[in-house]
Amino acid sequence: MIEYPATFALQKFLEMANHKATKKDVRQAAKRRDRNRYYGKTTRNAIRDLKVITEKKAAGETIPAVEGMIDKLAKRGIIHKNKAANLKSKLAKRVNALA
Repeated sequence: MIEYPATFALQKFLEMANHKATKKDVRQAAKRRDRNRYYGKTTRNAIRDLKVITEKKAAGETIPAVEGMIDKLAKRGIIHKNKAANLKSKLAKRVNALA
């Protein structure tokens, strides 16, 4: 499947929309989608960086910020609250296992 830039997809949807409100909704959805992708990717990068840390002190200082990011994703509805809980649990186990 060919993946087109977001602007191309947005343009196609705007052409299909028949009402002013529908066109606005398409624009808003595109903004939200981009914003949600950014927050999700940033959080995944933070989780990845936390997993690489081998010192318990450094990981202990970093985990509250990462857990906050995960909670915000769940609050915004980007991920499910149970997924957020599972992620936080796994990260806590990993940090507590460090020597």
